Order: sequence, then C-alpha cells, then structure tokens
Amino acid sequence: MSASNIVNLDAIALARAIKTKQVSCVEVMNAYLDQIERLNPHVNAIVSIQPRERLIEQAKDRDSQLARGDYLGAMHGFPHAVKDLEPTRGIRTTKGSPLFKNFFPRDDSILVERIRSAGGIIIGKTNVPEFGLGSQTYNPVFGTTLNAYNQSKTCGGSSGGAAVAVALEMVPVADGSDNGGSLRNPAAWNNVFGFRTSPGRVPSQFYEVFLPSISVHGPMARTVPDLAMLLSVIAGYDPRTPLSIRQDAAEFAGPLERDFKGARIGWVGDFGGQIPFDPGVLELCERSLKVFEALGCSVETASLDHPIEPVWQSWLTLRGWQIASEFRAIFPDPAQRALMKPELQWEIENGLKTTAMEVAIASRVRTACYQAVLRFFEKYDFMIAPASQVFPFDATIHWPKEVGGVSMDTYHRWMQVMIPISMSGCPALSVPAGFNGSGLPMGIQIVGPNHAEMACMQLAHAYDQATNWVTNRPPPLLSS
Repeated sequence: MSASNIVNLDAIALARAIKTKQVSCVEVMNAYLDQIERLNPHVNAIVSIQPRERLIEQAKDRDSQLARGDYLGAMHGFPHAVKDLEPTRGIRTTKGSPLFKNFFPRDDSILVERIRSAGGIIIGKTNVPEFGLGSQTYNPVFGTTLNAYNQSKTCGGSSGGAAVAVALEMVPVADGSDNGGSLRNPAAWNNVFGFRTSPGRVPSQFYEVFLPSISVHGPMARTVPDLAMLLSVIAGYDPRTPLSIRQDAAEFAGPLERDFKGARIGWVGDFGGQIPFDPGVLELCERSLKVFEALGCSVETASLDHPIEPVWQSWLTLRGWQIASEFRAIFPDPAQRALMKPELQWEIENGLKTTAMEVAIASRVRTACYQAVLRFFEKYDFMIAPASQVFPFDATIHWPKEVGGVSMDTYHRWMQVMIPISMSGCPALSVPAGFNGSGLPMGIQIVGPNHAEMACMQLAHAYDQATNWVTNRPPPLLSS
C-alpha cells in the first residue's frame, strides 16, 4: 500500500488494515510523517513534533505487539497529535503561551491516557490560540495556523490546528475542546466534522470537577464513523471526574444507519434576527436544509423561547469568573501579566470583579436557557443552526470588528451563535454545508437533546452520505 493510499484511508479502514496486517504500523507512521513534512510548513497545524526515530521505534513496538496477538484497540498504531491545551506526559504543552513554552507535563490527561491505551502514538500537538481564547489560531510561541482551503485565511479555533491537520490528512482523527465553538467553528471552516459533546461525556480534568463546566472535549474527523470511533475511545466514566457519564462508550462504535422519515427539525437561523450574520452565510446554510427534507425529515423555521442577549451576558460572567480563578495567583505579577494577550487580561479583570451573587444569577440564566431548549425539543427532534456568523477571514486579523454591519464589542461576540447551545449543555455536531463563491467552507450545527450524541451522529452520517462534501471538495493542497 502506497503512502498516499495510507493517509487517504478513513480511520475505520486504517484500523482494519493495521489489525489484519495489510499495512504495518511503521509504514503508517512513515506515511503520516511524510505527509506532515510535505504539508505542515504551508499551514503550521502540528507543533512540538517528536523526533522521527523515536516515533518509528514506538511504531515498531506496536507491530511487535500485534505479532504477539496483543491488539490494543481501535487506534493501534495511529499517529495522533493532541490539542496543545491538553497535558501530554513528557511532550511539551505550551497552551500557546510564553508562560508555558517550556512546560513538559509529568502526567497525561484522562483523554490522552485513553488514546494511548487504545494504541495511539502521540506524535506532537495541534496548534491553538493563546490559552484557547478566541476562534483564531495564532500565538507568540508557534505563530498562526492557516486554513486548509485558503492559506491567506484563518482556520478558526481554538481547535484550529486539529481541524487543519484532519482536513489535510496529516492525522487520521483529532481531539479538541469547545467552550464557545472551538470544535464546531474550525470544523466548519475546514470542511470536516467536529463534535461538541454533552458535559461529562468525555471526562475533562479542567480546574474544578464539581461545578458544571461550559468547556467540553470531543472528536474531529473526516467521516462520521471515524468521529464515532474516536468518541468510543475517549468517552466514558472516570472516578476522577465524578460528574462524568456512566454510559458504556462502546455503544458509539455501533451502526449509524437509521431511517429519518418523519424526524422533526427546527432551523433557528439567526435566532429571530437577534444575531447578525455576514452576507451569504445564512443563505448557504439554508441550502443544506433541502438535504434533510430529502432524507424524509420535516424542516421548519423555529425559534427558541428565550432571549439571546441575557444568555450571552451570563456566558461572559461565567467564562470570565472561571478564567480568573485559573490565573488569579499569577495575574498580579507584572512580568507574568505582560506575557498575556490583551483578551486574556480582559477576561481575568472581568472575572476578578465578578461577585458570588452575579455568578449565581448567571447560573440561573443558564438554567432558564436549558429549560427553553428542553421545550424546543418537545416539538422538534433536532435543532439546526449555522456553525459561524462569518466566512473565514484574513489570517492577519485578530478578530472581526463588525459582522453584518453590527460592531462587535468583544473579541468573541462574532461567535454568539454558538453560545445558546454551549450554555444548554446539549451535544452539537458541526457538519460541512458547502462553499461560497470564493471557495471558502461553511458548516451547520446538528444539535440534539441532552445526551443524544448517538442520534446526532446518525443524522450527520445520513447527511454526509447524501452530500459527501469532504470527499467531493478536498483541499487544493492535497493535490499540489
């Protein structure tokens, strides 16, 4: 099997080829490292890449294990690059910040433990914005990650490096995390699939394990079965995170085929005019609704029985409070503060001023948002929403100052369409929706009720079978 054929395989087929010894783990590793050497200089998606000889030795170990009949799991021999917010034992984890540029964690996170246990080989990290803040992947440690389809444009973020690495076949699958759209927006802008899961679905060791987190982990992939495979590896209960979900993650590796005749879909669009969009975004997303109708779904314009602005303000309060709690010890030090980008300083300053009563009120608004979403799902089986308010913008711009003629008052207001879904805690799967006249990708979110990850993947799989955006519109770099 040639190197180009190896990286062309979807993850499910690659796992089968490794398990049946049609291809060795060493051949797989060499093929992916060659692909990275060829394409990564154009986009800067994978960072802290480990020495080839060390990775080949690990691949040889995987081949030896297989020869003994010791198959570790679905990712046996897979080269995998971990998002650079996630601790990786012995591999530099910078979080995109000069404060951590020489940080080598002693331990893996739970997610990385599970990837290694399933046979994955950690080859490096995927690039992120500084501390994952903002949906534009640039930082002073590694620089900017560029869009897989147009290297003058941003790839999104904060899982931007992950999305580009998947789109350009530099890794079979990727992990990511999502607070305000960090899995969904970069997936939309690089024509791949990104899955924001329910809180607790993937055990997340952030900085506190009892209070319900807005940030969650999830998978990225070029196909929905590949997405489901990685979710089956990283999901499942862990006692170190007491609120993690106890459902057997192996269920996600099951069949995704399902009849959607009669399924009810509510299209929320701009949430009744409450959220601005740049020209062409809504129109492109709306065209994808015909695919769901062809699958037998009933689709209608819908609304959420709750105003969006209070949800946005409560998200700002909770986000700033959580970020400030993380950095409160070092922020007073002028030397360390000077190494933080302005947006991070702004978040910390807001969080430090937040009172306990303001946090409690924001949490009640979040509860009211969830209850409104529950009422929505009494009428509909799925919610469909755009996965961004703008098309990929110039990679030299930190963030859009205006969207649809409306001035943006924060560095992330242009991602507001993501926030009601983040605050609801519902799973949301970003799927490709096509390209504009300039060849820039866009996506939509398939949102399901609480803990309905399997249903989201089943609908996304049926949609992908009908559209084949990833196969039909590969990035031009792949053939250059």
